[in-house]
Amino acid sequence: MRKLVVAFCVLCGPAFATGLEIDIAGEAEGTVIIDLFEEVAPQHVARITTLAQEGAYDDVVFHRVIEGFMAQTGDVEYGRMGQDMRYAGRGGSQYPDLPAEFSEITFDRGVIGMARAQNPNSANSQFFIMFAPGPFLDGQYTVVGQVVGGMEVVDAIKRGGGQDGAVIVPDRMRAVRVRDDDPVATQ
Repeated sequence: MRKLVVAFCVLCGPAFATGLEIDIAGEAEGTVIIDLFEEVAPQHVARITTLAQEGAYDDVVFHRVIEGFMAQTGDVEYGRMGQDMRYAGRGGSQYPDLPAEFSEITFDRGVIGMARAQNPNSANSQFFIMFAPGPFLDGQYTVVGQVVGGMEVVDAIKRGGGQDGAVIVPDRMRAVRVRDDDPVATQ
């Protein structure tokens, strides 16, 4: 069914991908494979794949990483390696914010969600990867995908301090590539 839905969307609008391949550098070193849920959150998946194809996520840091919770990245405006990290997490992309695409999918370990401000319709470019289940996020944040390979790399991402999890010398997404094949079948 997935291939049929993807083929239909390619004909009627923006090209969708099956997933992402993210090379992580820093304390964590390796590649993470993500299956994106086009059927669940088509607008958010289109945004992520567009930004990845543009190279906007390359060298963007994991600016907020909380032990036992999640690792957040994707601030393409203020979160690039070499920028003033005091602003990381406050920005988005040149594109408008997206309306929420909530689903019945629960925030389990390895689930990818879109970060947002208090307004549920304010997700833009930032996303987070869950280290552990977070059912309190269910129905509050848009689920966009699931880690299907390299969770050990995610587990190694440098943690931040304090309640907000800000990281002083963060790990980064060295390169983010769009995959248009089945990530599970190619492992």
